[in-house]
Amino acid sequence: MAKRKPTILVVNDDGITAPGIKVLLEEMQKIGNVVVVAPDSPQSGMGHAITIGKPLRLDKIDLYDGVEMYKCSGTPVDCVKLAVNKIFKGKKPDLCVSGINHGLNYSINVLYSGTMSAAVEGAIEDIPSIGFSLDDFSHHADFSHCRPYIRAIAQQVLENGLQKATLLNVNFPHISKELKGIKICRQATAKWFEEFDERLDPYDRQYFWMTGKFQLLDRGEDTDAYALSNGYVSIVPTQFDMTAHHAITELNSWSFDV
Repeated sequence: MAKRKPTILVVNDDGITAPGIKVLLEEMQKIGNVVVVAPDSPQSGMGHAITIGKPLRLDKIDLYDGVEMYKCSGTPVDCVKLAVNKIFKGKKPDLCVSGINHGLNYSINVLYSGTMSAAVEGAIEDIPSIGFSLDDFSHHADFSHCRPYIRAIAQQVLENGLQKATLLNVNFPHISKELKGIKICRQATAKWFEEFDERLDPYDRQYFWMTGKFQLLDRGEDTDAYALSNGYVSIVPTQFDMTAHHAITELNSWSFDV
């Protein structure tokens, strides 16, 4: 009797026509039955935003032969929510993969990333989930070195599962770096130092254009930043419980005189 092929939900934040999602769905087709639900336009930096107060549209499209695909007018998280509720109708897929993002989502960037938030939403739905990102913002980025790792990581998650409320954040160095393998890492400590370029529109109304610099504040050799800079694929097990458990004891020692 033939083994049942897993069902795999593919999402992203760069939009349904992005080259990265095409590579990801092609690799997932080698191991399972694929359903793609992605934003109809780029949604980078949306984090875990959801659409409220206006309607969402979900349209089936024929972009690639033999692939069940839908474009969504909402955010990456909206895509996952609609997929679970309206396409799978509550019957969860075996795996949710997000990406491949054009640009890294390591360190603090995980908080801003639409790619990772889509994977987080998959994990919230108790679906084993992975976010994939590459250190290349170019529309013509070369994803060839990512392909075998994507497939191997996805297969391991399907075979072994993930702990509840846990997902994987996977980042690939640029093609210019020879891959040395995989490192399981922690998230590096870093911060964006924003700058706001002040300008005037044609009506002399002030507006701001945000720029900034990413500053790594962590020199540890067990971080995703270190792995990527040294030619490794970084995998960070990530959780969405943001409780600072280590602070509970200290807070209980405070005296709240009300």
